[in-house]
Amino acid sequence: MATIWELDFYSRPILDEREKKKWEVLICESPLNVGDKAESLFRYSQFCPSTTVNSLWLAGAIKDAIASAPKPPEKIRFFRRQMANMITKACEELDIPSASSRRTLALSLWLEERMQDVYPTEPGYQPVVNPSVQFVPETPIPLPDALIGEKWTFVSLPIAAFDEMSEWDIGFGEAFGLPMTRLAPETQIPGLIIYSSRATALAGWMSGLELAFLRYDSAPIPRLVLDTGANDRWIIANLRDSATEKEAASFEAAKKQAKQVHFLAIQSNPQSESFAGFWLLHELTN
Repeated sequence: MATIWELDFYSRPILDEREKKKWEVLICESPLNVGDKAESLFRYSQFCPSTTVNSLWLAGAIKDAIASAPKPPEKIRFFRRQMANMITKACEELDIPSASSRRTLALSLWLEERMQDVYPTEPGYQPVVNPSVQFVPETPIPLPDALIGEKWTFVSLPIAAFDEMSEWDIGFGEAFGLPMTRLAPETQIPGLIIYSSRATALAGWMSGLELAFLRYDSAPIPRLVLDTGANDRWIIANLRDSATEKEAASFEAAKKQAKQVHFLAIQSNPQSESFAGFWLLHELTN
């Protein structure tokens, strides 16, 4: 299985002796199995003086992380679009593919933990409201015609069902460590299954995207939207009747109950016992 890292390189609420904010690089391994626990995966952190914030310093920090890691990364994900040029350049210097992505749950939880428990103990700490990363929603665009599913349905699975996910027949997909979410054992995980005669082609195409989350947009047009990458949005389906809109609203309510955890699956037909694609998703809220 591929090793994927999540990376953040940004200023922290800590002032140095020159009254300038310290910067920090955080690197952690993406949990790719539902049983993975964040604390058992690779983590690396290093502060950076404000005078040396550049791609060369970052490339050196990534090299140091690689030297101390069990396995080097095959890809690095990052969520701060304003740092895209610097992070991409540092990764290119090391011949590591990088991707702007909102699929960075482990990193987001770790950063939240450090904001609460680590930075306040550092000399020069300046209390601030934890800044969120604002994403201005783009107008969603239709899926390619050849990849539109013939049918879809909302479903839910008990969280315990995911204990056997490693045994499911899945062509393309990705999961993350459910223990990180601390969901109750009785939680129901909502999802959407798309049925398509071109299921493998659709799943293969989606596997090339950084799948972030599914969302029901009630306005200006009721529809199901798939967010991917840094800010891309795709129309999965337009909702044309009140009954379907009610189902979509119930899906959103179920996501909230499951701490925004949900899934997207692709099958050739409702009778199939295999998945052309299956992705566990999580909507990071601002």
